[in-house]
Amino acid sequence: MRRIALVTLVVDDYDEAIRHYTDALGFHLAEDTPRPDGSRWVVVEPGTGGGGTGLLLARAKNEEQRGRV
Repeated sequence: MRRIALVTLVVDDYDEAIRHYTDALGFHLAEDTPRPDGSRWVVVEPGTGGGGTGLLLARAKNEEQRGRV
């Protein structure tokens, strides 16, 4: 069976996005790992079972990306 594991969403701020998805929408934080370049690998998933598609929250790196948030 095939499934989409992650969908990437560009966000302005990691912590603000984590709060929104966990507090307001009931997602749970599946992973929050610092990366060597100063970014973070942040994944939130719906519910608590981990069976759905997760969201990879990627911080915007430039103005063009910020315009897509």
